[in-house]
Amino acid sequence: MFKRANPIKKSLCANRKKEPLLALKRSVWQQSPLSKVATLHCSCINSLIKIVNKNVINNIAKAFSECLKADQPLLTTIRNASKKTGGSTRNKKGHPRPKHRGWRVLDGHYVSHGTILATQLTTRFHPGLNVGFGRNGTLFAMEHGKVIVSCEPLDPNWEHTWVQRNYAGRQDQTIYKKFFNVIPEKQHQRFRLVEEI
Repeated sequence: MFKRANPIKKSLCANRKKEPLLALKRSVWQQSPLSKVATLHCSCINSLIKIVNKNVINNIAKAFSECLKADQPLLTTIRNASKKTGGSTRNKKGHPRPKHRGWRVLDGHYVSHGTILATQLTTRFHPGLNVGFGRNGTLFAMEHGKVIVSCEPLDPNWEHTWVQRNYAGRQDQTIYKKFFNVIPEKQHQRFRLVEEI
């Protein structure tokens, strides 16, 4: 019967300096049941030794020998990520929607009773004639009429909490602010006599 020459024994004689490679080849030859698989792996390692250094080969030899001891198949499948990872965003959830504070009605417009004229966080606008001031700083019309916005010197009520918070330390200064006024429409003079006393 024809006996084929062992390719691993030839490489053992030729490569005395490559000790980690030899250890890897011996482990492959002794523990692998298929000599063809061992020859294939040794030829791959021969081509790899030109590229990688000794430390990398030592790590490969250890990992390969442990794989053979555990009776695992030499070919393993690697499952990669099937979905693309999402990118980061700065616009995250949980932000409150904007309040859009400011004036709602401009100068010269006609409004009805209860219309919101302006919303504010600090006292940018002040109530004038026929204008109310809400708890959250909202200015609203108290009569039907025309809106007039004027800039006037401020004479604040210093006991009011909003005034104390926004104008503290400015008692001696003259402060000019915008005032919202509602001029009521002229009442008609057509009346019908209902009852005479």
